[in-house]
Amino acid sequence: MNIMFCGDKNARRGILFCIAAICRHEKTPLDFFVLTASVPGKTEGIPDDFSVEMNKAAKKGNPENRATLLDISELFASRLPSANMSTRFTPACMLRLFADLIPEIPDKILYLDTDVLCRKSFKDFYDTDVSDVEIAGVPDRYGKWFYGNVFIHNYLNSGVLLMNLKRIRESGLFEKCRVMCRDKKMLLPDQAALNKLAEKRKVPRRYNEQAGIREDTVFKHFTTFFRVIPGVHPITVKPWDMERMHKILGIYEFDYLFEEKYYE
Repeated sequence: MNIMFCGDKNARRGILFCIAAICRHEKTPLDFFVLTASVPGKTEGIPDDFSVEMNKAAKKGNPENRATLLDISELFASRLPSANMSTRFTPACMLRLFADLIPEIPDKILYLDTDVLCRKSFKDFYDTDVSDVEIAGVPDRYGKWFYGNVFIHNYLNSGVLLMNLKRIRESGLFEKCRVMCRDKKMLLPDQAALNKLAEKRKVPRRYNEQAGIREDTVFKHFTTFFRVIPGVHPITVKPWDMERMHKILGIYEFDYLFEEKYYE
């Protein structure tokens, strides 16, 4: 199975946590791909020596596992998402839209944000037939109220996406998304572009749980959520912040990640 992450140098801790959690629950041979890029004045890419740490974490699950770091700085610079370079999200968030241009990336791959932790084997999800669509994912927790149709609820959260890159390369989807991110400023640039332009399919929420963990949750996504007391306010808790994960979310099941010292 093929897994993809994207990020700048600040994503390293999250990537190690994600790999470690996946390898704890999935023993099928895995190929991890990490896209990174440096943008002068904006963000610094992941250094090459991080490959050693990634492979060390990956091979704890299965010695056949591999992790590959791909620096696409030049490629990204040649197609900058100009209209969205100053949003609250780093440019690294949009790197996944370049996967179609990278020969090393296989035709089918599971993209994960670096704040998504695995709880169970996801092979059944990965084996989903996506031959007739470009992406498959779970509806966004809040998207139906602000971006999608409240009845159809088909606005997907882009933190967990099963990608049919073969079809994407043929259709030019990512190229269309890159042009849209270049020309139109958006709140959630790549997520908005993918939802507007992609052939997509909804899958059960257990594959991208954005609220409380349930018994059948496969991937827990630590997204920003809202509480109404005292007054409506956003709360963000990331999986590498153990104290807040305990205090605010009451989640303890990922403590093994700290015990194994992936936080270093």
